This record gives sequence, structure tokens and C-alpha cells, in this order.
Amino acid sequence: MSKQTQETGGAPKWSGSFGFIMAAAGSAVGMGNLWRFPMLVGESGGGAFVLVYLICIFLVGIPLIIAEISIGRAGGKDAFGSYKALNSKWGGVGILAVITSFIGLSYYAVLGGWVIRYIFVSVTGLPKSSEAFFTSFTGNTGSQIIYYLVFMVITVAIVVMGIQKGIEKSCKIMMPLLIVCLIVIVIRSCTLPGAGEGIKFFLKPDFSKLTPGAFLSALGQVFFSLSLGTGATITYGAYLGKNQNIPKSAVSIAFFDTMVAMIAGFAILPAVFAFGFSPTSGPSLMFQTLPAVFDEMTGGKIFGVVFFVLVLFAAVSTSIAFLEVVVSFAVNTFKVGRAKASVISAVLITCLGIPCALSFGIWSDIKIAGKTFFDLGDYLVSNVSLPIGGILACIFIGWVWKSKNAEKEVTNEGKINFKLVSVWSVLIKFVLPVVIFIIFVTSNPWIMDLFQ
Repeated sequence: MSKQTQETGGAPKWSGSFGFIMAAAGSAVGMGNLWRFPMLVGESGGGAFVLVYLICIFLVGIPLIIAEISIGRAGGKDAFGSYKALNSKWGGVGILAVITSFIGLSYYAVLGGWVIRYIFVSVTGLPKSSEAFFTSFTGNTGSQIIYYLVFMVITVAIVVMGIQKGIEKSCKIMMPLLIVCLIVIVIRSCTLPGAGEGIKFFLKPDFSKLTPGAFLSALGQVFFSLSLGTGATITYGAYLGKNQNIPKSAVSIAFFDTMVAMIAGFAILPAVFAFGFSPTSGPSLMFQTLPAVFDEMTGGKIFGVVFFVLVLFAAVSTSIAFLEVVVSFAVNTFKVGRAKASVISAVLITCLGIPCALSFGIWSDIKIAGKTFFDLGDYLVSNVSLPIGGILACIFIGWVWKSKNAEKEVTNEGKINFKLVSVWSVLIKFVLPVVIFIIFVTSNPWIMDLFQ
């Protein structure tokens, strides 16, 4: 494939299905898998919640992955270009996805910078008070900006190298290593005295906790964990060859993402319980509670380094997907080279992201609608643009592009035997728009206030 094709118009291709699956799974596997999923399982019924989550993966997650891959492969371009190629009036949905990834990376890189800082600190040894260290570090303007920039440079360096040599190659290395690192932590965590309580907390079914809120939490976790609505799956789908099996790839992506989340539960919760910490402390579980756990653990310095390295893998695999969505849009729309598009996009994202980084320090008192820059970015992506993007994708496939055309793409003109294709069409056309709308409304109480 010529350099011109790779950089200015025609989409490059993955070397095979494994590279695509690792890259797409990497875009889905993020830091949320390592703390939010285990926390939700513990709070919402243990093994009972896991069962509900798996059902939601099958009924919501996989159908939406298939939908987004099919749009990307049929359109053959970035998120904007693919929608526009299939229907000239629907390019705006792709623009929404590009904006989502742009904002998403701007605040996600803040967390990525924290992870890099914690890798270095884990090597030298964390201070006795991990909470005091976290507060001091996040409030330090210089440190926040430096580590933010380091994370962005790593992300740009991978994306600049292109699809096969950059994104695919890095994900082929990072994703298997992530699993290996997690298994190492699992073995150590589950052999700690008192670890059984954490395993019990994670897996023991408690159907009394399966409230309507728990079902909505499962649906929300499926939707947000798989990065649906960011444009990443559409963009990556554009690089997929016509001979690749879309349904099989979608199942593999969902399986890998769920497997990482489950293993993370066994890696984190037994250790947290063994040392008497709270498993429901949210994001601080990763940056305050776990460092304290490693400090108490025999060989904790080694396991701390291993843990934060695997978190970095998860963070980078997601960040390169965010950036690729923006870069692919720039390359196809403005006809610029990949390197130039990558650098300019990263600079613009960084300009938006620096205020997010400073939201924990000198700009913590600056708020819009009661939210810091960081919280506002997270809210706009997680609660607004992702569900809206998902709803519009379903409407597009079911009612604009038409189910029969989507089915031809998914089955490769009937060459791939997808027995559930009719069921998939019904879900996309009638069921999922309603389900996602419910998630959207429940995530935004102000919507209900408008009707009161």
C-alpha cells in the first residue's frame, strides 16, 4: 500500500483480524475496567450483577459493536466520512463522535499522566500517606502539566507510526501483557490472608440488591466500557478487510473487555479486603487505596510497579483510539499527512486538556455549571455525547441506511453465516434506541426536571 494511500484518503488496513481485535479491545479496555466494574459488582449483587452484566453485553454491547464496525467498513473512512459516504445528510453524527473523542482525550490524558507518575513513585516507594501524596501531586501545577505532556507524547508517537506499525503493533504487545500483569497481581492478591472476603464480595450472588438501578448500572457500564459512541469502533472498522467476520470480531472484543474487567476484580478486591480498605472508593481506589495496600504487602513495591504498568497499557490503548478518531478525520477531511494531523490534533487537545489537569490544583475553584473543567469534560462525554451517539447510530442503521443494507455488510453479501442477523436488526431498529434513551435520561436528572 502506498504512502499516499495511507496518509491522504484511502483507509489503510489491519494486517489481520487479531490485530483489529486487539486494537478495538484496547480502545474499550480502560482504567474504568480496573476499578469501576469490580466496585459495581460488589455494590449491586455480586455474582447476580455479573449475570445481568453478561446478558447486557450480549443484548446491547455486541449488537452495537457490530453496528459501528459495519458503518466504518461500509463507509471506508473516518467516523465523519463513513456516515457521510452512506448518507450525505448524516455526517454530523460522525462529527459528534470526533468531538467526543477530542474532549475525551483532553481529560483522559490527565489520568494517564497520574499513572506515569505512580510508576516512578512505585519504584522508589510511596510515602506512608498515599492520600497526602495524591493531594500534593495533583495540586502541583508543574507536575500535572509535565506528566500530562509525557502521556500525550507517548500517545502521539504511536499514532504517528500509522495503523499497522503503530496502533496495531503496540496493542498486540500491550493487551497480552496487560493480561499477564493482571494474572500476576491476581495470584498475589488471592493468596493474601483474608483475601477470601474480597472474593466473596465480588462473586457471591445477592439477588436482593438487583434493583432497577442495578440493571441500569449494568447497561451503563456495558455502553461506556466498550467506548461505544466515541467513533473509535467506526474508525477502526474502516481499516477492516471485507473478508473479516464482523460478528465474530465483535464477540471477541466484548469477551476480551469483559475478561479484563473480571480478572481485575480478582486482582484488586481480595487485596483491598485483606488490608481492611473500602472497595467502594471509586477512582481514589486506584491512586490512594491500592498504593496503601501495596505498601502493606510483602513485595508490594514490585507488585505496585507491575500494577501501574498494566494500568498504563490500558490507558494508552484507549488514548490512541481517541486520538486516531480525530487524526483520521483530519487526514480525510483536510488532506494532510498523518504526522502533521497527529501533532496538530494533539496540540489542540492539550490546550483543552491543561485546564482539566489544573482542575485539581490552582483552578479547582473555577467551575462551569457547578463543575470543574475535568468534571465537565467527563460529564459531557459520559452522560451526553456517548448515549446520543449510540441512539443516532441505531436510528441511522435501522431507518436511514436501512437494515437490509446493514445486513449485507455484516454478512458480506451472504458469504458469512450470521444466523442471528434478523434478531440483530430488530434489536438495532427497535430495542436499543429505547434502552440507550433510558440510560441517557437516568444519567441526566435535569431532563426529567424539564417535564415537571
